[in-house]
Amino acid sequence: MRRSLIALALTAALSAGCGDDEEEPATTPEPAAEATEEPADSGGGEAVKVSSPADGALKFDQSELTAKAGKVTFTYTNPSQVPHAFEVEGNGVEGETETIMESDASVTVDLEPGTYRYYCPVGQHADAGMEGELTVE
Repeated sequence: MRRSLIALALTAALSAGCGDDEEEPATTPEPAAEATEEPADSGGGEAVKVSSPADGALKFDQSELTAKAGKVTFTYTNPSQVPHAFEVEGNGVEGETETIMESDASVTVDLEPGTYRYYCPVGQHADAGMEGELTVE
């Protein structure tokens, strides 16, 4: 009997609400940001541009890159209709852009001095030679 009274009291309290009979509009939660997206607050740091050929070849236009230690934003340009992406990894860091065609994508990573590998993570593109070396000073 006591449980019934408690349940009844809780039901009454919950249905009373705030005294407003209007329903709250349903909200759709924001999608979680992917690690491969540029953070909204990426102020400061170095900007590095990377691109691949317009003919869709499985290579980057640059086989070697350099950057200063700290936050580095890589902006990858893929002018072709072949899907590509840009990923950098090494020294415990990994960052990747979304896969794109005929557009640009960015990724920001915090890099310590050292050597890193960058490549296209789509299919077997890296194995076909779409990779390079990044030196961070």
